[in-house]
Amino acid sequence: MILVLQRLNLYLSVKNIMGFADLSIAEIAADYSIPVEEVFSLCDQLGIAYKHQKTRLALEDAKAIISQILSEIYPRGTSDSMGDTGVT
Repeated sequence: MILVLQRLNLYLSVKNIMGFADLSIAEIAADYSIPVEEVFSLCDQLGIAYKHQKTRLALEDAKAIISQILSEIYPRGTSDSMGDTGVT
């Protein structure tokens, strides 16, 4: 997860041109080891337009998708990558 966040930060700082994160749906799916169809489903739920798995996402759209994925991977009250636990 840390590598993925570092990659996103790199994209945001280096390639953020006109509000695009320069991440495709396929890249997000690969980074989080989830099927592309699951990212398509998140796009549909969040109202994010796309044409295919190579669609480049706007910065805010990429952040929303990644945030949703992370909330499903690390729900409140569970351990995160730093070894912290939430209050239960």
